[in-house]
Amino acid sequence: MSVYCSRVSGLASKVLRCATSRDATIKLQRRLIASKADENLKKTCLYDMHLEHEAKMVPFAGFSMPVQYKASGLLAEHLHTRSSVSLFDVSHMQQSKIYGKDRIRFIESLIVGDIEGLPDNTGTLTLFTNEQGGIKDDLIVNKTSDGYLYVVSNAGCIDKDVPHMQAQEAKFKSQGLDVTFEPLSDVALLALQGPMMSKVLQKGVDFDLKNLTFMKTTQVTLFGIPNCRVTRCGYTGEDGVEISVPIDHVRQLVDALLSSEEASVKLAGLGARDSLRLEAGLCLYGNDIEEDTTPIEATLAWTIAKRRRQEANFPGADIILQQLKDKPKRKRIGILSSGPPARAGTAILNEDGEKIGQLTSGCPSPTLKKNVAMGYIETAYSKRGTDVKLEVRKKHVPGQVSKMPFVPTNYYTGK
Repeated sequence: MSVYCSRVSGLASKVLRCATSRDATIKLQRRLIASKADENLKKTCLYDMHLEHEAKMVPFAGFSMPVQYKASGLLAEHLHTRSSVSLFDVSHMQQSKIYGKDRIRFIESLIVGDIEGLPDNTGTLTLFTNEQGGIKDDLIVNKTSDGYLYVVSNAGCIDKDVPHMQAQEAKFKSQGLDVTFEPLSDVALLALQGPMMSKVLQKGVDFDLKNLTFMKTTQVTLFGIPNCRVTRCGYTGEDGVEISVPIDHVRQLVDALLSSEEASVKLAGLGARDSLRLEAGLCLYGNDIEEDTTPIEATLAWTIAKRRRQEANFPGADIILQQLKDKPKRKRIGILSSGPPARAGTAILNEDGEKIGQLTSGCPSPTLKKNVAMGYIETAYSKRGTDVKLEVRKKHVPGQVSKMPFVPTNYYTGK
């Protein structure tokens, strides 16, 4: 609360000092209003920068986050990411490190992925599961050559993920096993996404980015800033990186990227991030996957490595593997439609008007100029090309089950 009060007081003083400048006063008043609206929300270390760039701030996963910026807007930010390169503040995500000789055994006791089988300095998308086979969260685990695992998990699940790992750490230590879980609080996270990413970033590193292929990670000095971790991954379907940077230097890095002469780097917010990930067929935790969704229903069986299936020693393994054998009663699918866009919660109907599923995400696609959506449907209707109806404002809008991703991904694999 004291931090909030000092911020409001400081902003009010600035308003008074700038009273002779109408434009400056209006801008500072907007910042004051934004601060009051965000009183009970957490803020990333770039919060003030978002206000300076006149971002529209919205609550997301307990944080005040930019949904779009006044200078561009959602549509322009989306299209710029697809054609050039955009910078996203994703510092709300939880970054952690796991140390100790039993660190792989530790993380594999909680997830479905094969971390032991990863080459050093590579990562994978994986899932925390519960004993009922549901997905507690999706996360990326990187196996580094620096003596630790580097983990990035979702902001909306911080309050359950961190205690979950701490409880397992305590259990392992009580059994004499060597593991230390360390949630990080001194680093920010940026996502630089788009086909021009490598041209922008190459100027800041002393190695050839062609050697950093999709899902590889490395610790580097970046634009003169030491101790940055660069991982070639992202949430847009485009080539890109996520950069973990010490908080004390994050603004320096942002300024270096935004002033690039190699390409026009622009800020982008949550709105474009959501439409980009949906075009790429990527799940949003809390919408498309949840505690009552299994990896098989979510068509994420590929995250369960062969060795883990054979060992069957992850939470909910019996239920998940049985469902893999028997096939689930419902599954996640994509749907294309025209006309009014269908959003999360929209009923999916068969041609007789009977409800056979429900959408979990949906939006107009800026790239395709059609409406894209994903959701869960009875498996009997899940074949690609199946005609369905979407109940939008009490009207039945025609749609068709489609493959995902809706827009081809451009991950850099080196091929």
